[in-house]
Amino acid sequence: MTISTPFAWDSTASQVLAGVDLTGRRAIVTGGASGIGVETARALSAAGAEVTLAVRDTAAGERTAEDITATTGNKHLFVAPLDLADQPSVRAFAAAWDGPLHILVNNAGVMARPLGRSPEGWELQFATNHLGHFALATGLLPALRAAHGARVVSVSSSAHLFSAVVFDDIHFERRAYEPWLAYGQSKTANVLFAVEATRRWSGEGILVNALHPGSIRTNLQRYVDPAELQRMREQTGDAAPRFKSVEQGAATSALLAASPLLDGAGGKSGVGGKYFEDCAEAGPHQPGTRTGVAAHALDPEAAERLWDISVKEVQR
Repeated sequence: MTISTPFAWDSTASQVLAGVDLTGRRAIVTGGASGIGVETARALSAAGAEVTLAVRDTAAGERTAEDITATTGNKHLFVAPLDLADQPSVRAFAAAWDGPLHILVNNAGVMARPLGRSPEGWELQFATNHLGHFALATGLLPALRAAHGARVVSVSSSAHLFSAVVFDDIHFERRAYEPWLAYGQSKTANVLFAVEATRRWSGEGILVNALHPGSIRTNLQRYVDPAELQRMREQTGDAAPRFKSVEQGAATSALLAASPLLDGAGGKSGVGGKYFEDCAEAGPHQPGTRTGVAAHALDPEAAERLWDISVKEVQR
């Protein structure tokens, strides 16, 4: 039976966490200075958490932290530099973290950008959206363990429907580069990470889930031609999408990060290794729609294979 909650498509992050007390909890939100990252951080802060905005632009991060403090009254907002496409930056961030970490929201990302490569030669969307967050989460594993009950949120997308992880040529070294296939592959990787991380870490009280936030107009679309985006929607049965506000787009992230609705009951562990949309676990994808989760994104063999490849990549 799929997991449902009282919340829905139009719920906001603040509504999801209304009445939740996160005093004493520590959270990191990557990309916390723009888009749904801001509203995810705001909802966690309003619930009393200490929140670190892990961002490339620290000046923007400081402005965001000041705004969140002004609207929530929570002064426990911090800003730290993080460039997910730069592995030394990721390692430095993880090494600098001290103490337990209760919530890690892997929110930052790039969408459908022109071909680019990291210093390692990795395709840049995969490097940023998956390998950067993979290195961050595994680097912060001691802190997640020290929390004695932690959650990791992997922000994916319905674009995971566009492509499985193409293990024979992840970095487009032999096949022609296509921005949407590259983006879709990286978003599938975000879900596979949740599947395998939960398998490996749930026994230590660390649960990982993935989500699609919905269609939201944010800076994430800066590389996307509107006509091309419309063409993609028409091909996938989503020609006239309903757009969420950023507050609504952050709702499922907030749910997975901190809602007690996903805690275990009767001695059972909480929810992990799932893919959510509109504040509920998604059912199987049906052809001709942009909803649901593709079987290739929940494949445990693919999840384990991706994990092993990712370990080798980030430990070069």
